[in-house]
Amino acid sequence: MKKNHSIHMPRFALLTAAVLCSTFTQANDKLVLQTTWYAQAEQGGYYQAVAQGIYKKYGLDVTVKAGGPQVNNMTLLLAKRADVIINYDLQVLKGIEQGFPIKAIAAPFQFDPQGMLTHGDVKNLAGLKGKTILVSASGQASWWPWLKAKYHLEESQARPYTFNMQPFLAGKNVAQQAYATSEVLQAKKADPGSNFFLFANEGYPSYGGILVTRNDVLQSKPDVLQRFVKASMEGWKSYLANPALGNALIKKENPNMTDDVLAFGVSQMKKLHLIDGGDAATKGYGVMTDARWKATRDFMVETKLLDAKTNWSSAYTTQFFAPASKKPAK
Repeated sequence: MKKNHSIHMPRFALLTAAVLCSTFTQANDKLVLQTTWYAQAEQGGYYQAVAQGIYKKYGLDVTVKAGGPQVNNMTLLLAKRADVIINYDLQVLKGIEQGFPIKAIAAPFQFDPQGMLTHGDVKNLAGLKGKTILVSASGQASWWPWLKAKYHLEESQARPYTFNMQPFLAGKNVAQQAYATSEVLQAKKADPGSNFFLFANEGYPSYGGILVTRNDVLQSKPDVLQRFVKASMEGWKSYLANPALGNALIKKENPNMTDDVLAFGVSQMKKLHLIDGGDAATKGYGVMTDARWKATRDFMVETKLLDAKTNWSSAYTTQFFAPASKKPAK
């Protein structure tokens, strides 16, 4: 009896399609995320997303590459050696001024962790008058012009900060820049009476570490980046809830990192609501707003850090976040 091959062909076709589909779904989309510094709590959400398999759940294969003092991650992004970098809105706006094809896609840190470390005699930032203030080169091009203008400080007060805390610890008339999540712990151990003032609490408008990509990546892989943003924010939520997995990977990547430094970093992020505060409290982790970007643009123009003609609104996109809903009436 002649066999009817047509009966079997659809099943074969379905089986082939299933195999092909399985093959494609297993090939996760690759992305390289370049950080600004060695592995630490400030990048915990990304390491958590790797360690917990969150990126994999979203069909992503993300490689997190640590930065350091000799790493210029903007250069790596422009050279296509990274797909996404952690950077700052001020640098992104300067990049737009210079014609860089870049765009910010999310702001995990709603506030910049940057602030001022002082000895106990300084009760507020207005008390910096007459103090020697240690400022890094990057600080000169970011928060220092804002601080100087707001509190009527003198340029002559500034001295170079080389990321060595000994001059501050040895000099009672010295104040220095500091990250809420790092140098503050060392200062408190050596000088329990020292104070830390977060610039964001005094009106400094800048976001903290934001996620930045190139325009060509955004245009060619919008779905990949959308999944990346969503997975990264899920990683941050998980890390703040229980950072064990992320911290284990951080310590593997950075053997010099200690448990107490990691724990302090997480506690400061929670205490100061660096991740879940601001607009993120009502609009979701990583959200960015036109108002915040304009505030940063305005301060940069006022302090002559940015050309007023710069197309600041092209520096970011909010396409990966739901449109902001109207605030309920009070």
